[in-house]
Parts: sequence; structure tokens; C-alpha cells
Amino acid sequence: MAAMELQPSVHADTFPRDHLPPAAQWPDLLLGPRDGVLPAYPDRLNCGAELLDATIARLGPDRPAVHDGHGGLWTYGELAAHVARIARTLTDDLGVVPGNRVLLRGPTSPWLAACWLAVMKAGAVAVTVLAAQRPHELATICALARIRHALCDARSLDGLQAPGGDLRVTPYGGDTPGDLLHLAADKPPSYAAADTAADDVALIAFTSGTTGRPKGCMHFHRDVLAIADTFSAHVLRPRPGDVFAGSPPLGFTFGLGGLVVFPLRAGAATLLTDWRGPERLLADIGRHRVSVLFTAPTAYRTMLELMDERPGAHDLSSLRRCVSAGEHLPAALWHAWHRATGLRAINGIGATEMLHIFISAADDAIRPGTTGLPVPGYEARVVGPDGRPLPDGEPGLLAVRGPTGCRYLADERQRDYVRDGWNLTGDTYVRETTGHYRYVARADDMIISAGYNIAGPEVEEALLRHPDVLEAAVVGRPDERRGEIVVACVVLRDGVPATPETAAALREFTKKEIAPYKCPREIEFPAALPRTPTGKLQRFRLRDGS
Repeated sequence: MAAMELQPSVHADTFPRDHLPPAAQWPDLLLGPRDGVLPAYPDRLNCGAELLDATIARLGPDRPAVHDGHGGLWTYGELAAHVARIARTLTDDLGVVPGNRVLLRGPTSPWLAACWLAVMKAGAVAVTVLAAQRPHELATICALARIRHALCDARSLDGLQAPGGDLRVTPYGGDTPGDLLHLAADKPPSYAAADTAADDVALIAFTSGTTGRPKGCMHFHRDVLAIADTFSAHVLRPRPGDVFAGSPPLGFTFGLGGLVVFPLRAGAATLLTDWRGPERLLADIGRHRVSVLFTAPTAYRTMLELMDERPGAHDLSSLRRCVSAGEHLPAALWHAWHRATGLRAINGIGATEMLHIFISAADDAIRPGTTGLPVPGYEARVVGPDGRPLPDGEPGLLAVRGPTGCRYLADERQRDYVRDGWNLTGDTYVRETTGHYRYVARADDMIISAGYNIAGPEVEEALLRHPDVLEAAVVGRPDERRGEIVVACVVLRDGVPATPETAAALREFTKKEIAPYKCPREIEFPAALPRTPTGKLQRFRLRDGS
């Protein structure tokens, strides 16, 4: 196991390192050349420079790098020049110093990726959020990470900050004199990356906790490369001629890895365009000759339905790799996709705490209905409540460790996620005698719907802010299309009618309070919530509709 000895940091703003968990609460890290998987990363390492400059040095600047979905294409040399100009603007004009957190907000686009890479090269810390997140969600993230700088797509400025706030917001893609791209236009097209340590914090990815209070997951420059050098290099195995595409936004680490880190590490191209649904994705595959696809089972299911409706209308001949994660991939769906395309989907489980996928399988190692095997570089086991390994075939908690691991930003929940050096993901699994891991269920109250992790208490808090709501309990119920759907059981105040109109009004209210994907798809109006004699809410009765 790697010793927890940090290298000297380049960060002038020491907040990230100051707020790492205590060393005793870290997971064991499996680093260095083990079984030929990982390289020996140097002590000084900047992942932005590795993904861009090192790839250009290896393969040249003229390769296609980024498609925008509208006919625009940047080569690696052009992408590097854009990144250099933005990085210079960050440091020269906006006053960003190494270690500052920079909020990034906007729909998936080449410019959002360029901003992320520029933050990496400048030695700052990227905090990428969803364009759909609401003001109070963003305010919580900014407060937890003490963010003072934001780069925001000009289309997504609404709600980022109330007047009088102390967040400096610089838009990009607009037509104002203070627009980032206007400021960057005349900067030199080269930039010497900050001399970051391999274990300097590069990004903080926020994920919902089961309490609804978001947790900031801190990952190093070394970690960004490690996910490419494990899952991507040894399971996905991309080629320089590949074109990547998919549905996950860059605010999710599934999207950041699959649509930015993995293609750039391989010298491949990526399609970065706003998600417009499975039908548009099908069209993009044919139009851009996409060969590597990242999305969730819900999208694969919908694409199959669209293909059935219009046989022969969609050209998927360029596809060779299809990755599914975010929720369980049922064996029946795997077989249906295989029958329709001839492709064997690569299932996987990842976590924001681990940065990306750590159990998966490809090609002949696939066993439909299972998630797969530990990704080379990672170890896994199934443990009981006492942390001891369980025999094959017996369900228990999934525990993993590898070159990446959970490091929450100043959060006592670190003790729950990391135990005895292992990361406990909150999933119940069974290890088969073949060594494959089979998903059983979530072990906590997290709702997983169409690949999104949704904390029921966060939705409850939003509903309780409505004056007509007396009590609210939110659970996930099984759904054939989405895995689970969010169901809200709401006790109304006296005199408020339990009607479809009231349900619709509550849904519209919650859409203004929290990101739309978190909002309940069904709202029920029981006279009271089921509780034990001691007053504890019986969520299991709400899940099964009793």
C-alpha cells in the first residue's frame, strides 16, 4: 500500500490540501507499476499537460480532437491553443492562483472542456456543476468549497449568483466585452503548465449524500490519469482513430472521464454537444461516425425502441465499443442490444468517490447480468457488517480499493465510506464463483433513476418548502425503463385538495427548487405517513406501495 506522504504543493491557496481528510481516514491506495497496469507517475505532474501536450508530442497536433456537433472541429493543436489562451486569462486577467477553486457551469460543449483543461494547466481546482442546478444548490457548493471564481456558459448564467454576492462570474460564448473568449482572443497560444504535484487536488466533484447534503470528492492530478490508465487502457482499449460520444454531462465524473479524459489520453476525438435525447444520439452516431459510446441503460433501452420503430433508419456501423454505467444493466437489455447491433455492451460500476469505473468487463470476460470483474489496478471484495469478507454467493457490501479512492472535503461521512482501508460504495453485491460481481441493490436510501443519483431527503426538503405540504417522504420504486423512479408521498395541510392539479403544482414548484431530474415523477397523497410506534418512518412500506 502506498504511504500517505504528500509531495510539496504548488498551491498558493492551500484550502484544498488543508481540508483533505486526516491520513488515518484515507483508503489504501494501490499505486506504482503493479502487474504492468499503472506507470510510475512522477512526483510533479499536471494532468492538463499530460492530456494535451504529451499527447501532441506523441501523435502530433493535426489530429481531430473535438467535434461540436454542428460541423465544427478542433484539432489537438487548436484545442491546445484555446486552452493556453484561457489559462493565461485566468491567471493574468482574473487573478486565479494555483489552488483556487473555479466553478464551471454550462451544457456540454468544446468550450466547457477547454475551460476545464485550462483550470488544470493553471494549477487551480475545477468544480464542474450541471447547468440545470438551482441557485440554492449552487450556493451550497460554493460555500462548502469556498469558491470565488466561476466560468459560465452565457446560456446558463441565470441563478448562478444573487446580486451582491462575492462570486466573480466570467461568462463565455456571449457577446459582452468581459466575455472570457473576448478576453482570451489576443493571448499567446502557449502556456507553461503549473508545476503541480501529482497529489495536488485537481478537481472537487460533488455528489448527493443520502441526507441530501452534498459531499465534495477531492481527486488529484494523478487520479485523473489513473482512471485512463486502468479502465480505459485495459478494459475499453480505445484507439487514436476513435470518436467518443455519449449522454453524461461533464459535471458527472462518468462524463468527464468518458468524453474528455479517455479520448485525450488515447489521442482520439470526442463529440461534445448538449444532450438532446436518445434519438439525437442515434443520429450523431451515424453523422460523426462515433465508435465509442458512453450512456446509461435507460438510453440504450430507448434507442432500441427507436430502432424497432424505424428499422434500418439508423446507421450504427461505426460503433465498436458501448459502455453502460450509472445504473444496473439487466441481462435482458444486454442481450437485446447485442441482437440489434452485434455489439457486446461493456457494463460497469463507478462512483464519484472513486472518480470512475472500478468493476467492469469487456469481450470474452463479459457475463451478462453481472457487472464484471475488478478493473486491472483495483481490488474488490464483498464484506459483512463486520468488514470481513463473505463467501462467494453470499450478498454483502461491496468494498473496493485501487489507485483512486474517497477523500471527502472536510466531511465526517469519510468515516462511513472508508473502513479498514477499503471504500464501501453503498451497494449490495454477490461475488460469483467465476470472480464476477453481481449487483443486488443499493444498501442505502439513494435513488438511482436513469443513471442519476438522487437523495430522497433533498427532494423532501424541497417539497416541504411549499406552504401546502405538511409532511413529505420520497422513495424510489422499481421502473422497467428508468431502473427506479422518484415517488413522493405528501401529507397536505388541511383544506388542500388531493387532486392531480395539486400534484402538478408541486412538481412545478420542485423544478424551481432543485434540478429537474431530481423531481418526483409520481406524487401520492396519503392521509398520514407510515411510522413505527416510536415514530420512525417506515420507508419500506412506501417503496412497495403499502
